[in-house]
This record gives sequence, structure tokens and C-alpha cells, in this order.
Amino acid sequence: MSNCDNVNKNLSIEEVYTCPVCYHGQISAITLMDAFSCNFCNHIFTVDLVKQSLKIADSSSPLSWRWNGKKWKANRTQVKWSWVIKLLAVGFVLLPTTLIGLSAYFFPPIPGTPLCWLPIFWTGLTFLSHLTIIVNIVIDYYQFPVKLYFKALGRNLWFWISPQNSSI
Repeated sequence: MSNCDNVNKNLSIEEVYTCPVCYHGQISAITLMDAFSCNFCNHIFTVDLVKQSLKIADSSSPLSWRWNGKKWKANRTQVKWSWVIKLLAVGFVLLPTTLIGLSAYFFPPIPGTPLCWLPIFWTGLTFLSHLTIIVNIVIDYYQFPVKLYFKALGRNLWFWISPQNSSI
């Protein structure tokens, strides 16, 4: 995706680079601006040539990347995933699920009532919601924009299947 010319070079406005958001498109300079835009996901990036960095300008998330001469590296603080953080994440998922599951076990609903399925459903919903929170935290830490990625893929899929683009 990236040109062979920009390998092991400093970040430059005149070059074309692989998009750090979608990894499918190419970012190039916008005319009369110190900014880049992607031809796939249509994001706009501000460029800092001194720091060799790129920051997404059209999103509320403070996503930024640094050019190392070959590829983009995410700019993030160095937080170690210690065993304490991992234990807290597992506890955050399992403790509420266990509490709700044990309460459903010790105080079961009367069989045959209209909502006898609710405790099992509620236990599963508790597990999934807490797991979703932890997964969201990990995705935010590693700066992988899942929503933007699927949005860009959907937009390009719609472009290819739209009747205006067909050659019939």
C-alpha cells in the first residue's frame, strides 16, 4: 500500500503513506493545507513534521501515530499490563456474574412462571456487558478504531454493490 520510495525516510508532505486508521487506503497531502486525508476511510489528519507524527483531526478520540521511517507506530503512554491489572479485569467480569448466578441458584424462580428464564438470561447479560467493557478498554488502549474500520468497509462495499457503479 505504501510506496517503496517512502521507506526509511522522514515524514514528508509530498509522499503517500498507508493509512494508520484503516490500513487499506493511502494518505496524501490535501492541497494548500498541512494535512493528510485517506482515500479509503476519508479521515483527515494533521501533520507535525518536526515530531514526525500524525493526529486524527475529524474524530473526538485523540488518536495519534508516529512515523518510524517504515510504518506508523501508535503514540500511547507506556502502561504495563501487569498481573494486577489482568486480575482486576478478570475480577470485574467474573465477580458480578458470579454474584448474580449464585443469587439465581439460591433463590430460583418458580418453575412454569412467565419469567422463569430471566435469571439465566440476566446472568449471561451481566457477563457479556462486563466483558464488553473490558474489551472496549483494551481496544481504546491499543487505538484500534473498530467502528471506523467497519464504517469504511461498509461504505466501500456499498460503493461496489450500488446500481450506479454497475456496468450493466
